[in-house]
Amino acid sequence: MMRVASLFLVAALGACAPAENAPPPRSTLVIGLDVSGSFRRTPSFDESIEFAAMYIYGHLHGIGGLRQNTAIFVGELGGERPGQAKTFHPIQDLTNKTPAEIAADLRAWFPREDPITDFNAFFQRAALHVRRNNLVLAPLNVVLFSDGEPDYPGAGRISAEERYARVDMSPVEYLSRSVTVRLLYAEPPVAQLWERHVPRKRVRLWTQDRDVMKGWRRHIAAGLPVEQQDSLWSWVR
Repeated sequence: MMRVASLFLVAALGACAPAENAPPPRSTLVIGLDVSGSFRRTPSFDESIEFAAMYIYGHLHGIGGLRQNTAIFVGELGGERPGQAKTFHPIQDLTNKTPAEIAADLRAWFPREDPITDFNAFFQRAALHVRRNNLVLAPLNVVLFSDGEPDYPGAGRISAEERYARVDMSPVEYLSRSVTVRLLYAEPPVAQLWERHVPRKRVRLWTQDRDVMKGWRRHIAAGLPVEQQDSLWSWVR
C-alpha cells in the first residue's frame, strides 16, 4: 500500500509540474513616469527614462533572474488638472524592441511637461486597467519613477505630513495578495515621508533615492550584449 501511495504521489506531482515550454505565471508590471516640471527639469529625469527602458526590457524577457511579467502597462504621473485620466500603453507596444527603442518610445509618448503630479489618478487608472484585462489576483508590481513629491493646487498650503497622507493607494491595495509599490529617484526625506505617512494596509512599499539609482550605469560592461550584463541584472534584482 505504501508503494502504491508513493507511486500515486509521484504521478500527482508530475501532473502538477508545468510543461517545459509553458508560459510564465501571470504577473503584472505597471510603470509610472513622472513628467511634471519638478522632476522633468532635473538630471534624474533623462537617466530615469534610460533605466526604465532597461528595467522594462529585463522584465519583458525575464533576464538575469528577473520575474518575466506577462502584462506591462506604462503611464504618466502627471496632468493638467487633478483626477485627469491618462493613457496607459500596453505590453504590445513594447514587444520586440531594444532598450534604446523603448527609451525613445517613452520620450515620444510623454513629450509634454505637466504642471501637477497626481499619484491618486495614476493608481485609479492602473487599477482600472488591471481589472479590465482580468489580471486581478496576479502579483502586481507598481514602479514609480518620480521625485515622489505630490504637487497639485493647494498642496503648498498644507503640512508635508497631510500632503503625503492624501496619497491614496487603496485602488490597487486589494487587486492581489501580492502588491508592491516601488518609488525610485526620490530624495531621502521624501522617501521617508512616503514610508511614514502614505496610508496602506497590504501594499509593500520600497523606496530608493536618486543617489543610489545613479549607480546602475557603473554595472554595464562595455562590449557585452544587454542579455549578458550579469552585473547590471544582479544590481537590478
